This record gives sequence, structure tokens and C-alpha cells, in this order.
Amino acid sequence: MITAIVFVKADVARIPEVAEAIAALSGVSEVYSVTGQIDLIALVRVTDHEDVARVVADAINKVPGVMETETHIAFRAYSQHDLESAFSLGLD
Repeated sequence: MITAIVFVKADVARIPEVAEAIAALSGVSEVYSVTGQIDLIALVRVTDHEDVARVVADAINKVPGVMETETHIAFRAYSQHDLESAFSLGLD
């Protein structure tokens, strides 16, 4: 499994729509709205490098409102968090 972290600069007036469009793409597992120099961070999880190119270059970069992307490929994971249980409210 290849994980790519994609920093996205978006049209400020369209951030929610851009985030939803990116989140709906195959290969994108999560999208976060963040503060700082970038507007969104997308996590892409795919099986090979060709799929990274397909998702980032052929899909994310073509979402209306995306102005710029910067992609970082993860080569080693140091922790495996279960985010769903970490943020669970215990409302079972």
C-alpha cells in the first residue's frame, strides 16, 4: 500500500465543495481542512505509483477550485492509530 499526503491550495470561496469533491474520488481515504499555508490535506492510499499519478494528476488537480497541489509519498509508518475508536464518543 502506498500512502501519499497531498497538500491542496484551493479557491477560498469553494473550500467545502473542493473538499467534498476530492473526498469522493477513488483512492482518497480522507480529506482535512487545515490552517496555515494550505487549505486541505488529502490522504491517498493506493496499491502502486501509477495509481498515485492517476489520483493526483488525473483527478485531484482537475477538481474545479483546486489551485495548486504538493504531493509527499510516505515510505515508512511509525504508528498505526485507529482514528475511529480514538474519536469514539462511546454512544453505542
